[in-house]
Amino acid sequence: MTRSITIRDVARVAAVSVATVSNALNRPDRVSSATRQRVLEAVDELGYVPQAVATQRARQQHRRIGVIGPFGTYASYAVRLRGILEILGSGPSEVILFDHPSASRSPSPRLATLPVAGDLDGLIVLGIPLGGELAERLLDRGLPTVLIDSDDPHFSSIVLDEEHGAQMAAEHLLQAGYERFVYITEGQTPTDYVSHGSRRFASFGRALQDLGVRPADVSSIDARAGTTEAGRHAAAQLTTAADRARVGVLAGHDVLAAGVLQGLRERSVSVPEQVGVIGWDGGDLVEALGLSTIEQPLAESGRLGAEQLNALIKNPQSRLARVVLRPRLVPGWTS
Repeated sequence: MTRSITIRDVARVAAVSVATVSNALNRPDRVSSATRQRVLEAVDELGYVPQAVATQRARQQHRRIGVIGPFGTYASYAVRLRGILEILGSGPSEVILFDHPSASRSPSPRLATLPVAGDLDGLIVLGIPLGGELAERLLDRGLPTVLIDSDDPHFSSIVLDEEHGAQMAAEHLLQAGYERFVYITEGQTPTDYVSHGSRRFASFGRALQDLGVRPADVSSIDARAGTTEAGRHAAAQLTTAADRARVGVLAGHDVLAAGVLQGLRERSVSVPEQVGVIGWDGGDLVEALGLSTIEQPLAESGRLGAEQLNALIKNPQSRLARVVLRPRLVPGWTS
């Protein structure tokens, strides 16, 4: 009879204590990244399954679905979550939420351990890039996983046509008579993936060049955070340009755009006469401010992701699906 792999075996292979293994899997923020990586490598090597997970799989009384995303950082992900709960909240599923900071500002220790310690029957990942090791771990564990606002060829995903959104913004600003164009991003700390902000700026620049705008008239501002305060400070860099030409701004999301509007107002820069501003996301903030924005189908993306996960749990051999949703331009007084 083959002996089951225990947490002590993992501790021995990783050369750490049993308590450290437990922390690495259940409280990953309490151990260093190097130690956590060593524990996960031992887990993968041994094929370790925590006893609680094994017991849950044996019971199969109800499904536990993990949903992880930057809910506390971006309001748009809370809207996506509402769509997910519309589908999963009324069925035989217990939905477990895991908040994660913006992927553009920090790595994801919690996501790295969920496939092992999460006691889950399915996982929805919102807005967080997986990376090669994590993708392999999810596949090895056979955990049904769907990505929303993130992409990987090995998993079903719901993504936005960002190229189309950036093109609509470029066309709108150019038709409104703006002469110079700026993309405002919150920046990116990790360098092992291409962020939404980087992709949107690249798409925005390509669209403007295709419309005949000189590359010298297209630039970006790194606000270094995704808050209204960061957008407010970024507005200071627009004032000099606005004295020389009309400036069209595309902000990485609506919160940044709101901060830009506040900063421009404080500096007596006229909107939309001198500077036009477009946000990205859509929702209550846009309606309250009358902000022009590229509106994403946020709730729909959540519903579709949950439906895909249900299908994958029922039939693990079902074909992967990549659904691309189109945004729409919602014009407001700001452009």
